[in-house]
Amino acid sequence: MDFLEELRELGVDTEDAVKRFAGKASIYEKLIKKFPCTVKEHIILPDFGDDEVDDAIEKTHALKGVSGNLLITPLYNGYSDIVRLLREGNLHRQGKNLKNLYLYRKA
Repeated sequence: MDFLEELRELGVDTEDAVKRFAGKASIYEKLIKKFPCTVKEHIILPDFGDDEVDDAIEKTHALKGVSGNLLITPLYNGYSDIVRLLREGNLHRQGKNLKNLYLYRKA
């Protein structure tokens, strides 16, 4: 199984994603392989404090954008939920979602 097939099995819309990059799978693969570095640069731990909410929103929104541009739909949906919950001020529920994403990343 090749890299794009593995991504498809994880829920990534690789067909449309490659189209976004002029049909060049090599460019898409290069960019998606950089995604883990982007996540590391925007790390958000589930136990952040009230004074870090704005920073958490900014970082989560950035990850939502990158995952959306790369059509990593499962992560995009997760980050979208977290951004919404943070903006609503629902810190308890976002912590659960963020922990789920954090565990997903570690798997």
